[in-house]
Amino acid sequence: MNKIFLLCAVVFYLSVAFSIEIDTELGRIRGTNLTSRLGLRVHAFRGIRYAEPPLGPLRFLNPKPVEAWSPDTFDASEDGPMCPQPWDNLTDVSEDCLRLNVYTKNVTGRLPVIVFLHPGGFYVFSGQSKYLAGPEHFMDRDCVLVALNYRLGSLGFLATGTAQAPGNAGLKDQVMALRWIRQHIHRFGGDPKSVTLLGYSAGSVSIGLHMLSPMSKGLFHRGICMSASPFGPPKYEQTDLKVAQRQAKLLNCTIESADEMVQCLREKPMLDFVHSYNGMFEFGWNPILNWRLVIESDFGQERFLLEDPFKTVMRGDFYKVPLITGITEFEFLSGAFFDLRNTSIVSKLNNDWEHVAPIVLLYERDTDQSRVASRVLREKYFGQGNSTLEYPKSLMPLGRVYSDGVIGVGYHRFLHLMANQNVPMYNYHFRYKGRYSFLKNPDTNETYGAVHHDELLYLFHVKLVSPLFKKEDPENFMIERLTRMWFEFAKTGNPHNKNDEYIKDLNWPLYDPKNKSYLEINLNLKTKTGGFNQERYQIWDELLPLPHY
Repeated sequence: MNKIFLLCAVVFYLSVAFSIEIDTELGRIRGTNLTSRLGLRVHAFRGIRYAEPPLGPLRFLNPKPVEAWSPDTFDASEDGPMCPQPWDNLTDVSEDCLRLNVYTKNVTGRLPVIVFLHPGGFYVFSGQSKYLAGPEHFMDRDCVLVALNYRLGSLGFLATGTAQAPGNAGLKDQVMALRWIRQHIHRFGGDPKSVTLLGYSAGSVSIGLHMLSPMSKGLFHRGICMSASPFGPPKYEQTDLKVAQRQAKLLNCTIESADEMVQCLREKPMLDFVHSYNGMFEFGWNPILNWRLVIESDFGQERFLLEDPFKTVMRGDFYKVPLITGITEFEFLSGAFFDLRNTSIVSKLNNDWEHVAPIVLLYERDTDQSRVASRVLREKYFGQGNSTLEYPKSLMPLGRVYSDGVIGVGYHRFLHLMANQNVPMYNYHFRYKGRYSFLKNPDTNETYGAVHHDELLYLFHVKLVSPLFKKEDPENFMIERLTRMWFEFAKTGNPHNKNDEYIKDLNWPLYDPKNKSYLEINLNLKTKTGGFNQERYQIWDELLPLPHY
C-alpha cells in the first residue's frame, strides 16, 4: 500500500513539475515545461487551435474563429499536426492544422511578442517545434515566441475567382492567428501592443502583404522580412485558374464549371491532395512559387488583397511599420545544385531556355519581352558564348540567376519601394559560412556558404538540419548576435543595445537609399555602403521594369 501511495505521489509531482495550466477566455490550457538552449525553464503551449478546422464546407474559404472549449482543458503539451503536404510521416499531417505554439518564461509578464511565419513556398513546412521552429534559441531572450501553421498548397491557395474559392485562404489563416494573439497573448505574458512578425521566404512575402492588407492593419507593430518580398517578377492576377484546373484533373474533377470543380475538390480526401503534389509542378518542383496570391473579387467575404500590391505600395496608402530586411550571400544556389544534377532538367535548360527560364525565374512567359529577357539573362549570367550548362561548371552562374529571379530582385524592389514611402528599415547581407547548412556538397559533406534558410539555424533549433548547439560550439556567437539584434528590434524597433556584450559595438544605421547602407553579417558585423549585387539587379530593372500606376 505504501509503495502504491509513493508511486502516486511521484506521478503527481512529475505532472506538476513538467506541466503548467493557464486560463483564457476560450478555456483552460495545459502546457508543459521545456528548457532553453542555455538551461532556462520555458513554458510551452503547443498545438493550440486558433481557428475552426477548415473541413468540408469550410475548405478553400476564409477561416472561422475557434469556438471555446470550456469547461474542458485543452491539452497543449505537444505539437499539433502540420498542414497537408508530402511528408515522411503522414500521420503527422491533418486538415485540423490551424494551430499555434506559444513559448514564454513568464506568464504574468508583458513581454514583446515575436510571431514566426514559416517558409516553404506556401506549400511545405510548418511552425512545429520538432522540425523547423524549435524555440530553444529565442527563449534565452525575454520575449514570448509564437509559431503558427497556415493552410498550404491547393487547400490554402486555390483561387478560381468565384465565391467558392476566392483565394488567399492561407494568408487569412495568418490574420486569424494574429487576431487570436491580440485577444489572448496577455494570458501567456505577452504584450499585444508589441508584436513583431518574423517571416522567412514565404513568411517574408506574407509580412509585406500584411502591411498592404486591410485585414491585418494594427495587428502587428514591426516586421523582420528575411529572404523574400511580395514584389518579385510574378504579376498579380485575380484568379489562379490554371493551377486549380491542374489540381482538378489530377483528382478526376470536372474543369468545365468552376463551381462544380470546387465542389468536387471539396469532397476529395485530404490525402488525395498530398499524393498529387508532384503532378502540380511543371517539372521538378518548378515553378518554386506555384500557387499564386491573388487580387480578390468581392463576393461578400472579407478580402485580403483588394488591388495589385504594386499599386498599393506606390500610392503609399498602407500600414507602415519599422522593418529589418535582407538576404543571404548564395540564396538559391541549392535550387541550381539540384537542377544541375537532374539530367532531364539540364536538358530542358540547354535545349529550351527561352521557354524554361521564365518558369524557374518567375517572370512572364511567351511574350516578345520575355523571350528577349531570357536571351539577355543567359548572356549576362553565362557569358556571350552561351556554353552548355552542366554540373559543376555552371553551378555558380546558375545559382546567381536563380537567386536573383526567385529572391534577390524582389528584395531589391522591396527596399526601393519601401524607402520611397519613408518606411524605416535596417538592411542586411548574411554571409556567414557555418558547419551546418541547408545545402552541403554530398561528395565532400562541406557547406558552400550561406544559402536560403541558413539564418534560421541560428534563430531556431532546426532539427531537420542541425543539433542543439551548446555554448562551447562555434555557432554560439552567431546565435547570440542574431537573437539579440532581432530581440532588441522586437522590443524597441532598434537592434542596438550598448549594454549588451555581444552587440555593444554594433553600428547599424537605418537604410539610406542614397548610399545603400547595409550590415554585413559574417564572423564580424560590418556596416557597408553601396549595396550588393547592384549590377545584377540593374539587368532585371531594365528587362522587366516595375509596373506603372
